This record gives sequence, C-alpha cells and structure tokens, in this order.
Amino acid sequence: MQAWYRSRALYDAVMKLVKAGRFEEALKLASGIPDGNVRSKAMTGIVVEMARSGADYREALERAIETALETKSSIKNLMGLAFEFMELGKFEDALYIAEHITDLPNRSKVQAEVALRLARRGELERAMKLIEDILDEDVKTWATSMLASEL
Repeated sequence: MQAWYRSRALYDAVMKLVKAGRFEEALKLASGIPDGNVRSKAMTGIVVEMARSGADYREALERAIETALETKSSIKNLMGLAFEFMELGKFEDALYIAEHITDLPNRSKVQAEVALRLARRGELERAMKLIEDILDEDVKTWATSMLASEL
C-alpha cells in the first residue's frame, strides 16, 4: 500500500513538472514510479502534453507505449493513450498506438473511431479504407453503419 501512496505523490510531482513544461525532468521522475498503472498514467500525461505543446514527443510516445505494455491493464492504458491522441487530431499516432493493442476487438474499436473522425473531417475515402482494414467483423459492421448514418 505504501508503494501506491508513494506512486501517487510522485505522479503529482510529475504533473507539476509537466505543467511547468519541464518534460525531461518529468520523464525521468515518472520512470521511477513504483506502481505500473500510475507510471503509465504519468507517461500518458507527459506525452499528451508534449504533443499538445508542439514539443518533439516521439521518444516519449515510445516510452509511454512500453510502460503501458508492462501493466496488467495494458489494453485499457493503450486505448486511453490512443483516444487522447485522437482528441488532439493526431490520428496516425492513434493508429500506431492501436497496433500495440493485442486484443483484436479493442484494436478494431480504436481503428473504427479514427475512421469515423476522419469521415467527419471530410476524409471519406481514407475512412472507408480504414474501415475495410478492420479485422474484427462486428466492429467493422458497426463502423460501416455509423459511417452511413453520419453521411
């Protein structure tokens, strides 16, 4: 239990560094968070803020993915990270993150959501291609239906 409290305290410190734009220090401190899920949440917070601020976040994204994969909640953590990047309009990064999701239905859900967001932006051809590439047939059918209802 002490590890969790220590993890929360370190997480709070990491987020203060992030708000101050001190990303390298935040990354260093986050890597020492004992609880894997809290460490993953911290890494997600760092990389999302780096992307939002225009900083070079590629290496931090790789570290965030690796950290998420080390947790028992890796699928949930990776999906959360992918959806954060979708919110930023960084669809290629969201799809890249989805490639690391081992659970096919959840990977497919991320791909479908990217496709629908692209369609809303007017990129219909690209959205259709993404939907066609979805391997989970149930999600593919859902995404096709959603796409049709939005047109």
